[in-house]
Amino acid sequence: MLVRLANSRAPAPRHAELAAELRARGFEGDLAHAYGERIVAATDNSIYQLLPELVVFPRSVEDLVRVARVTAEPRFANIVLAPRGGGTGTNGQSLTEGVVVDVSRHMNGILEINPEERWVRVQAGVVKDQLNAALAEHGLFFPPELSTSNRATIGGMISTDASGQGSCLYGKTRDHVLELTTVLLDGTAWTSRALEDDELQQIQQRSDLVGTVHRLIDTVQREQADAIAAHFPKLNRCLTGYDLAHIRDDRGRFNLNAILCGSEGTLGLIAEAKLNVVPIPKYSALVNVRYGSFDAALRDAQDLMRFGAASIETVDSKVLGLAQDDVVWDSVRQYFPQDDRQRAMGANLVEFVGDSNEKVEAAIGRIAEALGSAVPSRGRLGFTVARGASEVNAIWAMRKKSVGLLGNMHGDKRPIPFVEDTAVPPENLADYIAEFRALLDAHGLVYGMFGHVDAGVLHVRPAIDMKDPAQEPLIREITEQVVQLTEKYGGLLWGEHGKGVRSEFSPRFFGPLYPTLQSIKAAFDPRNQLNPGKIAAPADGVLLTIDGLTTRGQIDRVIPAPTRAAYDGALHCNGNGACFTWDPDEAMCPSYKATRDRRHSPKGRASLTREWLRQLATLGIDPIAEAAALRQRSGWRHFPARLRNSWAREPDFSHAVKEAMDGCLACKSCSGQCPIKVDVPALRAKFLEIYHGRYLRPLRDHMVGSLETMLPLLGRMGWLYNAAIASPPGRAALRAIGMVHTPRLSGISMRRELTARGIAMATPQALAALPVEQRARSVVLVQDAFTSWHESHVVLAVLDLMQAIGFRPFIAPLRPNGKPLHVQGFLGAFIRTASSNAAMLRDLAATGIELVGVDASMTLTYRSEYDMLAEADRPPPVLLLQEWLARHRDAIPRMVGAGGEYLLLPHCSERSLALTSLRDWQTAFAAAGTSLRVLPSGCCGMAGTYGHETEHRASSEQIYGMSWGRQVKRWAQSGRLLATGYSCRSQVKIIDGQMLAHPAQALLACLGKR
Repeated sequence: MLVRLANSRAPAPRHAELAAELRARGFEGDLAHAYGERIVAATDNSIYQLLPELVVFPRSVEDLVRVARVTAEPRFANIVLAPRGGGTGTNGQSLTEGVVVDVSRHMNGILEINPEERWVRVQAGVVKDQLNAALAEHGLFFPPELSTSNRATIGGMISTDASGQGSCLYGKTRDHVLELTTVLLDGTAWTSRALEDDELQQIQQRSDLVGTVHRLIDTVQREQADAIAAHFPKLNRCLTGYDLAHIRDDRGRFNLNAILCGSEGTLGLIAEAKLNVVPIPKYSALVNVRYGSFDAALRDAQDLMRFGAASIETVDSKVLGLAQDDVVWDSVRQYFPQDDRQRAMGANLVEFVGDSNEKVEAAIGRIAEALGSAVPSRGRLGFTVARGASEVNAIWAMRKKSVGLLGNMHGDKRPIPFVEDTAVPPENLADYIAEFRALLDAHGLVYGMFGHVDAGVLHVRPAIDMKDPAQEPLIREITEQVVQLTEKYGGLLWGEHGKGVRSEFSPRFFGPLYPTLQSIKAAFDPRNQLNPGKIAAPADGVLLTIDGLTTRGQIDRVIPAPTRAAYDGALHCNGNGACFTWDPDEAMCPSYKATRDRRHSPKGRASLTREWLRQLATLGIDPIAEAAALRQRSGWRHFPARLRNSWAREPDFSHAVKEAMDGCLACKSCSGQCPIKVDVPALRAKFLEIYHGRYLRPLRDHMVGSLETMLPLLGRMGWLYNAAIASPPGRAALRAIGMVHTPRLSGISMRRELTARGIAMATPQALAALPVEQRARSVVLVQDAFTSWHESHVVLAVLDLMQAIGFRPFIAPLRPNGKPLHVQGFLGAFIRTASSNAAMLRDLAATGIELVGVDASMTLTYRSEYDMLAEADRPPPVLLLQEWLARHRDAIPRMVGAGGEYLLLPHCSERSLALTSLRDWQTAFAAAGTSLRVLPSGCCGMAGTYGHETEHRASSEQIYGMSWGRQVKRWAQSGRLLATGYSCRSQVKIIDGQMLAHPAQALLACLGKR
């Protein structure tokens, strides 16, 4: 039986006192001091892990002022603060053992947009893509383009002076900050902007902290101008944070924001910003040049720059190879054709933008002529051109996923950030990278590279197993070598992602100016409370070191290797935060979007699972053996102990994990869309199995797990069942076990309908008896209990469609698929069910006839959850309906006048796990003479039984309203809106009272059969 995990560390008394004092002073935000909440904030996208004592989520500037004023009191003088935005820093910028101040949950409002003057005012927690979505209707955008743009907050971008793709054209974040509202440690909320000298003199007269820092920075600029000009590098990326070279702008105005932008929360708490925005280019195109070597790509980039591109990005063969195994590849494969003779080892992505198509096409013509598509030159293998925003953005989406894709390399060695954003003059980049690669090759390391060749910045992530004590010293050894190499080529160690833990090299790079940085830090933060040890330390302080902090690898190595392998998704989550995406029309992750609570994200759940495994390991508990034992014994054997444990409800870290897992919809989006492929539903199932070895399951879990077995029995008395669940006593009984909106049975006699259509049951004997030529025109429909009993008309439509295109359908016996068992963590029962079902499917497939499923979620279970079975016991391929239709597109009659456009809202699992599935639907509709447009959409919020569960109904409806609700309200009345998922159609019917058709029904209508 699972032991109680009661050794979770409580917050330090002083931090608990701070939380109480904040609440007493009227703090309106959230105060998180539970161990599980703190664990989730203990990591970012770096190699480090620091457990904070408290996490605060302010709701307003006033809350930030309360934090500053309370921590300024003498009794809290030793408490330190670390601001946090998206939490995706690669150098531990937002990690602390003190207090994390997270503005992303509540301070995420767009306060004002002024399209005429082209500026916007936002709170610090606004996400970049969120801002650009609001600006798009005005034809404007906020340009610094980041790979993390769908989760990077404006406050975080300002704190690291973020840049990225296109920085040579648009500049860095600092170049677009017009005003910055920062809460200083004396509690002053100060709005800084460019100042004329008379304004500066007035401010310098102040006796508070504002006056002090303005006097100091002005003195620094005047007295050290020559030293600053001599020492600061002339690079596109220059030095981020404490930017002494830009205290005076091009017009000679004093601007404190040059110091604050890039200061990584070491000088104040950023609350709001007024930003300059620019017009969206009307036309864009991307020239994708492939090379026989990565060195050739780097060297050719210098020649390509003369064509005046808006940006030039590069990726190596490692990134391109990993992209091919990701959902993103389907949208870009045509631009990176495979050559059997010579594989592309690198690519340059050359973007042109303009206000006229003629201007863009003229630029493309010039570069195309120079490239010479027919004759290889400069190592070029060929090129393609993508035109228009949708095609260009698809390729940029692939480039943006580079970081995450590298993290999905297999094995214990994973690419990690610690020397990944060096910057050198672009003309030196090729030679610099050649030596960089030689350095890594000498250590026998695998790595991937990508980056901004036009700016001289390349991202490099060597693969190291930080769980191995023998490999850990490589962090110091390689970093020191890279520092020397970067200095040799006139560059910087920090070209883009900030300093953070790498701040130990600040004195080396700032040289004689480092004492000036120390004086600035001391003026803003006299007690060294703001993110101490980063960028600059006061005279009596110390800087952090790259090997002086706890790493995730040091913590994870406590977990035995077999356990790590069994839970590899949790262990290999690298914190890149793709699951924190803001966009409601992206499937991942609905529970995070609804709550903005990072415990309810794949990253949060992975973090909690890692800590759960660590605590088990310290007690000598093997979760693999525990699960095996549970599958062997009767659940009644330990019933008294489980009842006692459930009744006592003693403190147990397992409860924190359970709470996070309960919010998971098991939609499977993470398993397909997370770059690392963290499969939370799989982790959840394993956890629930073991958790309920100690604690009783609710009755509802047993009911849901047995649904597939119960439905055929209930179907025999369908009218009575429907009447019962619609009656007041029936609804009350369902509410008593925690269920609402339980769907009715369809009431259609499948036996009668199948007989009328002449459709026989599929058995190996019947199929084997068919002549070979008839087998080629036959197909077996694999039923699932939910569509067969709740939407029988959809199953019949699929069968009618198969007949309409000239195939003879058979229908497989209805067997439990097992997915509900897996979702609830009944893994022993699931394995038995899946093994039996897979054996039947293998027998049917042995006849050579294709197997096809109806519901995407249930059908994809055979590819995903059935991986738990031994390889020999797994099922044969069961195609999604659209995959089968696309294979047989030539058999679909093209109907003249079928016309009109249909609109599709796809199921999350279908979109995430079957890479070509949506294109296959479009292929089938095109073959029938009509078109299908896939609408942008997130999760419908139902996800199996999640939306039927009482405690989840409100969040289910909230998730639906974020994306699906908008699309249904806009398109449902057209009669051409389709949905593939059974659960999705159920949700639409419950909330909007609309009956959406399945695509099979629409295709039948196109063929004139319905």
